[in-house]
Amino acid sequence: MKILVIGGSYFLGRVFTMLASERYEVTVLNRGTYSMEAFGVKCIAADRHDEGRLEEVLQKAWDVVVDFCAYRQGDIAVLLSHFLTLPKQYVFISTADVYRKWTGKVLDENAPLDDRHFSGDNGEYIWQKILLEKELKSVCQEKEIAYTSVRPAVLYGPFNYAQREAVYVQMACMGQEIICPTGCAGRFQPVYVKDAAAMILSLCKNPKAYDTAYNLAAEAVDYEKFLEAFVKASGGRAKLRRAGQGDPCLASPETFLPFALTEEETEIYSGEKIVRDTGLLWTPLESGLQKTWNVFSKLYQPEQ
Repeated sequence: MKILVIGGSYFLGRVFTMLASERYEVTVLNRGTYSMEAFGVKCIAADRHDEGRLEEVLQKAWDVVVDFCAYRQGDIAVLLSHFLTLPKQYVFISTADVYRKWTGKVLDENAPLDDRHFSGDNGEYIWQKILLEKELKSVCQEKEIAYTSVRPAVLYGPFNYAQREAVYVQMACMGQEIICPTGCAGRFQPVYVKDAAAMILSLCKNPKAYDTAYNLAAEAVDYEKFLEAFVKASGGRAKLRRAGQGDPCLASPETFLPFALTEEETEIYSGEKIVRDTGLLWTPLESGLQKTWNVFSKLYQPEQ
């Protein structure tokens, strides 16, 4: 199988590229800021918005395109318009945030997408992903390409550049207490990045994945469960300070709270479909956090 990865040098894209290159012929198209050649993949330096450059470099044939960096309406349509030979499948990495919010239901892949454009950078990001989901379907149907949309919830693990678990590792290594909210109704669904990459790879050239969407969402946990697993993964180096509802520290801007804290912030997604269609299982939370700790803790050891 020949795979063209668009993006592929950050976090999920990086892990996917590393994993896929062990079994298949992988080409990465990105701006060349971070090279992936050390992993034995072919690299094409190109900005996806430079149509003249795309015309030059998309002359070969690939079986599958896996797109990690489509963020603006038109990104998919423009890219596909420059292929000399169209791929058989287009896999678009979207987000679980595309669903209509605050329904109070567990959201499976048949739940309606939101039709509201919220303000702010995050609102614009989500709106563009919603537009791209629609674009993916319409363009691929027109060109007779199988399409697959992948909607991750919360990803964690090595190479994560988002301000999430790496901050907890840094705090633990520096001897800082970690605030652990207790009795709060907020829940979130952490997915170990290598699970996400392996599942996406299993969707490539998989007829079950044609013309459909998948949630990437593991077991829902609250802060207590997540941070207790983190303490075990750290070998006890992480120290928690528990804070119940009403504790003023939970309202402090100095307190690190990267996940949903309240029921109102919580959205729960069904991840059953991707498990069923790939036959893969989620890494237990403590195991995933242990692997994450092993990588990040080396970066944050205090100077001697």
